[in-house]
Amino acid sequence: MRDVLQDIVANHAGWLELRAHERRALSVLVRKGVVESAAFRTVSGVGARVLVDGTWGFSSAASFERADVARAAHDAVAAARASSAGRSRRVARLQDCALAVGDFRTGDAADLAARSTEEKTALAVGAEARIRASSAAIRSASARYSEIVDRKWIVSTDGADAHIEDTKAEFAVGAVAGEGDEMTTAFRGVGVTGGLRDLFAAATADEMADHVARIAVDLLSAPYAPGGPATVVLDPELVGLLAHEAIGHTVEADFVQSGSAASGRLGKKVASELVTLVDSGPAVIGAPTAGGVLLVDDEGVLTGRTVIIDRGVLASYLHDRESAAVFGVPPTGNARAWQYDDEPLIRMRNTYVEPGATPLDEVIGSVREGLLLRGAGSGQADANAEFMFGVQEAYEIRDGKVGRLLRGATISGDAFEVLSGIDIVSSGFEWGIGSGACGKGQEAKVDGGGPHVRCRVVVGGR
Repeated sequence: MRDVLQDIVANHAGWLELRAHERRALSVLVRKGVVESAAFRTVSGVGARVLVDGTWGFSSAASFERADVARAAHDAVAAARASSAGRSRRVARLQDCALAVGDFRTGDAADLAARSTEEKTALAVGAEARIRASSAAIRSASARYSEIVDRKWIVSTDGADAHIEDTKAEFAVGAVAGEGDEMTTAFRGVGVTGGLRDLFAAATADEMADHVARIAVDLLSAPYAPGGPATVVLDPELVGLLAHEAIGHTVEADFVQSGSAASGRLGKKVASELVTLVDSGPAVIGAPTAGGVLLVDDEGVLTGRTVIIDRGVLASYLHDRESAAVFGVPPTGNARAWQYDDEPLIRMRNTYVEPGATPLDEVIGSVREGLLLRGAGSGQADANAEFMFGVQEAYEIRDGKVGRLLRGATISGDAFEVLSGIDIVSSGFEWGIGSGACGKGQEAKVDGGGPHVRCRVVVGGR
């Protein structure tokens, strides 16, 4: 494949980037005792991107044949020329940088290949059955296993020549409990860059099943959380969600150029000095299996560690080569495309708050009256950094002691204001949002996490 791409690029007049992509994916879903779906699919093709007279052109071919790839490159040029006349804004240039050359591998494809589809299906079947059998109050259960093994080749006229192999696996369980008209739910998922050994390193499938079954049932008898401003301790999953959804998207340079809440705030204090927020492609915080690990982005740019907020001060946006040229900075390796027929967009990888120095028991012990919040539910955030997230588990804290479970809690506010109010950061660290995918016109595998933090938020309840 590499030889074909190199030959076409070498004979192209102008700037050309070819990205060949082969994906093997398995997905198994079990619900209410039935295997609802078990699908294995392979997708492959080549995306061709050109820059002609300051205008992007893109085309793709669902083939690795030389003639089809060459035709995609030709069609991309035609698309750029056809749309050029109607462009009010043109791309002046792409930022120069060191592009990836060589072979890059993440994950554990060998481990996944050594496990049969039957073994992987059995994991989901067993976990779902275990949830249903745990209590008469369980109304329904679900379990999902999925994996993606990607191989990419990125070759461009300005020097990219990379072969990338990336393996990601995911497992998630859910439970619905009921009593009369009352219904409660619980969910837990994990996603890693790696194989099954990495996927269940922190908790087994049975342990995950037992957890969601217990929480769903316990929530039936739990009182509702009180509403109003409160002192809270957020767990790493909620910290990761806040970092990704409410902050991370506002610093993606395309959103910045559209006027997000982070626009014009570089060099300004936007958070507590205890907060350093990072987006990283390579392995970070001793966790090479974080769900968003990425060594080379889809422009062929080597990834690294980008400090977004440095001890409270906004230090960087997230860039592709086009936005980096506009801002006069190096690209950060955040251009990502989900499949071969998608154009690269600015996306996050692993976004997290760095740990502090306070043990968790001291963080909780410092709260006279408040809440310990664990696990993210559904929610939303916007380009103004305003957010509202559901919380799966809320526990009372009184005089530094964790008390009873509460239900129905949500948190909301302005993310930058919440970060500015963080006054204690724990010394621990966990990843928490590797399950699922981020959506921004197309999917992307990401992760987020951090320590526990103490702050003030508006809690919604009943």
